Amino acid sequence: MPFPPLDAALPAGADAREHALLLRRVHEAALSGRPAPARLRPVIQDSWSRTRRLGIDPDSTPPPRLAAPSELHRLREESPLAGVLPLIRDSLMSVADHADHAMLVTDASGQVLWREGSRRVRTVCERVGLVEGAFWNEGSTGTNAIGTALTVGRPVQVYSAEHFVRNLHTLTCACAPVHDPRDGRLLGAVDVTGPVSTVHPSTLALVSAVARLAEAHLQSLHHAHLERLRSVAAPLLAGMGGPALVVDDAGWTAAAVRMEPLRRVLLPARREGGTAWLPALGECSLEPLPGGWLVRPRPTEAAAPTSVSLELGGSPPSVTVSSPSGTWSHRLTPRHAELLLLLAARRDGATAAQLSHAVFGSEGHTVTVRAEISRLRRHLGGVLASRPYRFGDDVDVRLAAPAAPADLLPASTAPGVRSLRREWEESGLPLALRVEAAT
Repeated sequence: MPFPPLDAALPAGADAREHALLLRRVHEAALSGRPAPARLRPVIQDSWSRTRRLGIDPDSTPPPRLAAPSELHRLREESPLAGVLPLIRDSLMSVADHADHAMLVTDASGQVLWREGSRRVRTVCERVGLVEGAFWNEGSTGTNAIGTALTVGRPVQVYSAEHFVRNLHTLTCACAPVHDPRDGRLLGAVDVTGPVSTVHPSTLALVSAVARLAEAHLQSLHHAHLERLRSVAAPLLAGMGGPALVVDDAGWTAAAVRMEPLRRVLLPARREGGTAWLPALGECSLEPLPGGWLVRPRPTEAAAPTSVSLELGGSPPSVTVSSPSGTWSHRLTPRHAELLLLLAARRDGATAAQLSHAVFGSEGHTVTVRAEISRLRRHLGGVLASRPYRFGDDVDVRLAAPAAPADLLPASTAPGVRSLRREWEESGLPLALRVEAAT
């Protein structure tokens, strides 16, 4: 998903020192209840609201929780970002050293996996607990570039007193999340942090570019894996008399014979071969291959899915599809999460024009909406109907929403999502109950 225009912390032409002093007056006013001399950027204002609900004390926040060395080692080995760490290091370290910044790489929960930089800047980081193994999500340290970028799913720069916790006012940070290029799943983040005097708008553009470079490299690694799987499976597929797919362990298609090559097949979480019902394909036989699976659709009629659960309180959002023969979970892209939420709130359905207005604020994006719904239907066969777009009449839809309206897809700026948040807050009725009632 393309990022929106970068929202740098320092306004164009502003004096950094004067702006830091202004932010400190805004911080003091906000905590004392007095009128603020200026407005915070929306991304910071929203983060402060979340931070307050989490009970973060701006003056006595405990040090971030640390992982044990053995746990940190395990997380590093299992991180998908380990394979692109040399690329991130080569892209950032020379610039970070010159600018007196530290480079950090985190996992999707905000835990710092790697940190590098000069001794001076590492000392600055250690004073506030910005060390390897520490959690820097908003729930641990309030508003900060790492935690806020991971929450909203886009690059964020946080400067001086934009940090909610006072002892972070001496820092300036810029962070960009890294997503799995295959399905948009959040993998972690790349951050540069330094003393407040080193703030520069270009830092945000730099980490954003490096995050995209990392995603492009992950995409090339995935393509190489599929090519190897395709080569291994070629002799097997050559002798097939019926339709078949070869997919990797995540369901991404490497090759197909005698059928349309679906981009991805949603595989059950537990699979040991045998037979399973798969969305978009129905009843299939599954046979293990080195690095993947042979999937052969069967002509027998299969039971349709019976329930769909939307998990919109976690990061990233996900959907779980259940049928008599099993349960499958699928991570959602931000756009797909918006569309499924809007359809869950409108069980009578919506046209492409109505969804375009709810997602983009106008009816001029119907082609995009149709394309995104088509991708969803390929993943969730039997779940979504058309004319109008809606959940199937026999599908039970359940919504696992967050505790507070503001945390409902917090990165979304879609008018329809913002309206749902507002209606939920004004009515006081949990959104999950409203969806169940509509069902």
